[in-house]
Amino acid sequence: MRTGFPLAVPGQTIGLLGGSFDPAHAGHVHITREALRRFGLDRVWWLVSPGNPLKARGPAPIGRRLDRAREVMRHPRVTVTDIEARLGTRYTAQTIARLQRHYPGVRFVWLMGADNLAQLHRWEDWQSIMGAVPVGVLARPGDRIAARTSRAAKTYRQHRVPAAAAHRLGWIEAPAWAFVNVPMHTASSTAIRAGGGWS
Repeated sequence: MRTGFPLAVPGQTIGLLGGSFDPAHAGHVHITREALRRFGLDRVWWLVSPGNPLKARGPAPIGRRLDRAREVMRHPRVTVTDIEARLGTRYTAQTIARLQRHYPGVRFVWLMGADNLAQLHRWEDWQSIMGAVPVGVLARPGDRIAARTSRAAKTYRQHRVPAAAAHRLGWIEAPAWAFVNVPMHTASSTAIRAGGGWS
């Protein structure tokens, strides 16, 4: 394994939570802990991205965002990584494909908030994401209806896994996705930046 790449062994189920984490906050921690529990994951990797192609404004420097993420996310089964920068990938579909090549035998689950499911059809090669790995969706404030009626949810409605079976998500062949309601946490990176808590 290359230096700086997280360790994983065949047979493990690893959740991938991507984002700019600009900045990381208690809401990210909350959904990560819920994902570990609800989707039966062995580990979660936070993929702190170099930048979000859908956002015009660039994030804070990646080193600063990594440091903040490691400060707020302290859990023995969670790894904060800049692997996307190391791989040189720009889009999620590319990242997943490269990870699957680098980690044969590891089962990956893509994690997202319900707000991201609502706009998933805007992502580059979004259907290849759905076809490559199971997707675990965690409800966030105000986004449940938009997520459930989204283009992605409608396109893959036959592949939705009941919430009662979500703990087996990593073992189900893609396309497969599960939507779980979790206790709400209203922390927002946008609100933190607007309030001057991250500058």
